[in-house]
Amino acid sequence: MATAAEIATRYFEALGRQDLDAALAVWKPGATDRLVGDREVTAPDGIREFFDEVFAAFPDFALEIVEVTATDERVAIRWRATGTFAGPGDYYGFAPNHARMTLEGCDVVTVNDGLIVHNDAYIDSGDIARQLGLLPPNGSAAQRRLATLANLRTRAANGIHAAEPERIADGVWLIRGGFPLKTMNVYLLEEPAGGVTVFDAGIDGMGPAITAAAARMGGIRRVVLGHADPDHRGAAPALRSPVHCHELERAAAESPSPMRPYFDLHKLRPYARPFYAKALPTWDGGAVQVAGTVAEGDEVAGFRVVELPGHAPGLIGLFRESDRLALCSDTVYTLDIQTGRKGGPWIPHPAFDQSAERASESIRKLAALEPAVVWAGHADPVTGDASAQLRAAAAASV
Repeated sequence: MATAAEIATRYFEALGRQDLDAALAVWKPGATDRLVGDREVTAPDGIREFFDEVFAAFPDFALEIVEVTATDERVAIRWRATGTFAGPGDYYGFAPNHARMTLEGCDVVTVNDGLIVHNDAYIDSGDIARQLGLLPPNGSAAQRRLATLANLRTRAANGIHAAEPERIADGVWLIRGGFPLKTMNVYLLEEPAGGVTVFDAGIDGMGPAITAAAARMGGIRRVVLGHADPDHRGAAPALRSPVHCHELERAAAESPSPMRPYFDLHKLRPYARPFYAKALPTWDGGAVQVAGTVAEGDEVAGFRVVELPGHAPGLIGLFRESDRLALCSDTVYTLDIQTGRKGGPWIPHPAFDQSAERASESIRKLAALEPAVVWAGHADPVTGDASAQLRAAAAASV
């Protein structure tokens, strides 16, 4: 029986001759050819269709093997292909422009019982686009102009969705985001072993800024949601990290809907109702898969979990004894959500509270911790005599 290297070599030599019958003869029917970063096709019909398109777009297509490296059933083939984009038909929607292409790539082929059972094909799609004139050449004036436009877009997106992180306490960083006032707060908590825990995930558009800031600190270890409202879970799907929340928030976190059953927009002023009806779905990044739950007394990056239900059934805050710092999510507002006026603390708006009575109890519970500084889910912190201010907020809500 032929070796794996011989089978793989036979396949690429047949492609170089544009002999698809011979090429497909060494494939096991139903096996997968994975074009990394593009698509997957199945032998024999999917592979035939793919290369029929390639050979039609590049009639003079030719391929040579540069290097073969084999270990048992796996064979790495480095190859070089050439061709002219002459058509007659379109390729990926682009009309033939007669550009000449020279491309190098590498395939990793798996062979079993004399047949190819899997292939991973690696090519530089950017190089293809440049050679075909779909992207400007490296170092060209056109590329510099394109980079300038891309950088302007990046800066504009960052300016709209999130600011650079600011250090607010030992090992605690704040990212402010949200258009237009950047009043959504996301906290990065440094972990002793490296990386960060993200507490609350802000809105969907903040995802890139959170990911970039966390990458500079060693990456995201986990995301802990203060609760699962859309402006607190919004960026969580984009962070691609394990998500934790209170058990009573799991269903909302995993729901595709941004709305909670107890939301009542009619409690808002008439001018605010259409804004929130449109904003809540826009802020939301969609359902997240909950990897684990947290509860009263659990430790999170040097903080203790405190259950503070009312605004949401499973709302939690984090409290650190060493400096009496509280991160309380939406236990209180320090922002009038209808006017943008900052101040507070206030009880969260009844349009979004599950239970105003329980919310008041949680504010009193937070006050009893005697926090030095309280950072909420939005806007600015409560400083000074934070406990007295919290007790006043709880009393005013009764």
